[in-house]
Amino acid sequence: MNAIAELNEQADRSLLIVEDDKPFLERLSRAMETRGFAVTSCDTVSDGLAQIGKSAPAFAVVDLRLGDGNGLDVVSALKKKRPEARAIVLTGYGNIATAVTAVKMGAIDYLSKPADADDVAAALLSTSADKSELPANPMSADRVRWEHIQRIYEMCNRNVSETARRLNMHRRTLQRILAKRAPR
Repeated sequence: MNAIAELNEQADRSLLIVEDDKPFLERLSRAMETRGFAVTSCDTVSDGLAQIGKSAPAFAVVDLRLGDGNGLDVVSALKKKRPEARAIVLTGYGNIATAVTAVKMGAIDYLSKPADADDVAAALLSTSADKSELPANPMSADRVRWEHIQRIYEMCNRNVSETARRLNMHRRTLQRILAKRAPR
């Protein structure tokens, strides 16, 4: 409810949601509309970029991995068109490297799926004074390895062959690791 009060203070309540999971997209769109946002939804990077070209929204929620590309392209285009826009990135494949990349491209937050509408609204409307709590459990060794691989992968501009060379591992092994979700 506090997020809705903060939203009422906003003059522009336009929200772009770019998500390729249609049921999740529909649920999130309805939930954000009930919270006072004027929602436009897209399911591809190209549709999201076209929507930003027409009219850049004040807020955006973008999935990282989409069928036709990377959601960070949408965040980057939004920040170029409307620098004060607030965008968050949602992903089921969360890792530190892509979170850092998302923030560098202008995202204000990075949430792992499944994220509910309250979490999304709170992230969109949060102020820089808000502090997030430290995690109760530190990362496992498997998770640290996963994070290292993801960081190198991002440094190589998502080039699997170059990443495999730098990590001294077989390309197919790396592809299998990248296709799986992050360990806990």
